Amino acid sequence: MHLRLMIALGLLALAISLEATVPRAPLANGTLPAAVLGTAGPLQGEALAYDPDDPKASGYLAVPQGEGQFPAVLLIHEWNGLVPRIKETADAFAAEGYIALAADLYSGRTGNNPEENMALVRETLARPDRIIGNLNAAVKALRSRPDFTGKVATIGWCYGGGVALSYAMGGEHHDGTAIFYGRLLDDPEQMKHINHEIYGTFVSEDPGIPMDMVDRFVQTLKTLGIRNDIHVYDEVSHGFWLYVDRNPEKATEPAVDAWDRLRAYLRRTLQTGG
Repeated sequence: MHLRLMIALGLLALAISLEATVPRAPLANGTLPAAVLGTAGPLQGEALAYDPDDPKASGYLAVPQGEGQFPAVLLIHEWNGLVPRIKETADAFAAEGYIALAADLYSGRTGNNPEENMALVRETLARPDRIIGNLNAAVKALRSRPDFTGKVATIGWCYGGGVALSYAMGGEHHDGTAIFYGRLLDDPEQMKHINHEIYGTFVSEDPGIPMDMVDRFVQTLKTLGIRNDIHVYDEVSHGFWLYVDRNPEKATEPAVDAWDRLRAYLRRTLQTGG
């Protein structure tokens, strides 16, 4: 049995050594990743089937180049699925020194228009147990890696932001949750299960997430004593951060601030004990 375990660990280490990796090149403060500017180069990671209960789900894994152990981020896509922009963003996090796994909650599918996107959202939200199971499987895949420090945060956008919040209240233990303009709650009975600092980026003119929803969420976090870094940006639209290239004149400055806040948050929660 001991020999079998040694062989298994050796094979795992060999598989990891053969993975595609992303050169580490952390950005200076005030600099956005090429992914959100629409100028990313070819993808540097690889597909990963991580959920044994859904063989059609194909995530995307980006691993920092070099020796040592790394914390991880689990990316949760928008309502249209695991599209190239999310994969490019995973590469950007790997360049910052994080193992980045982009989850696939749509079993390999993506939407091409609002109607298809909403159909996928409704289908998955009808089975919240499967969403949690999928993300638990992703965390388990990360924990199986010898180059993983054991600390992981979720980062979700839009639909994925709401999913990230739900996962913070009922998923496998993790160390951080970053929400970009996702649906929120204000029920203390549900939110009392959150055991780490919450990061949030929202916009003041978002018909889907009105400011009173954000205010109630923040107040409940404060009442429960949950640390948080929540910021609302003016004069930009829902989705501004992941697609700065759609309106660079207005989106660049707030996107830089949100990015620098996020990187500081990840350092606090994943690299310095949280």
